[in-house]
Amino acid sequence: MKKIYVGNFSFHMTEPELRALFEPFGAIESASVVTDRDTGRSRGFGFVQMPNDDEADKAMTALNGKDSGGRALTVNEAKPQAPRSFGGGGGGGRGNDRGPRQRREPRW
Repeated sequence: MKKIYVGNFSFHMTEPELRALFEPFGAIESASVVTDRDTGRSRGFGFVQMPNDDEADKAMTALNGKDSGGRALTVNEAKPQAPRSFGGGGGGGRGNDRGPRQRREPRW
């Protein structure tokens, strides 16, 4: 099973259109267009999973750089998703690690 990253496509592309782009090269397990969480609009990239590695390689070679809606597609093997850290946030401060701020003597 190979997961393929497809980027730089039109913001109007749908999942069925993405699937149709890859179908001539072989079987497709899934095709998904990544959408904005707030607006629901496409973010211009997505992922396709193909069960056959040889077919996936042929699709990547044929479609990388291909024009789609006036834009050159970026098609390559997806990198594993980095683990997300939870918590965090906050911050502020002065951006240094000097400890508590030293009081200065008045200048007068």
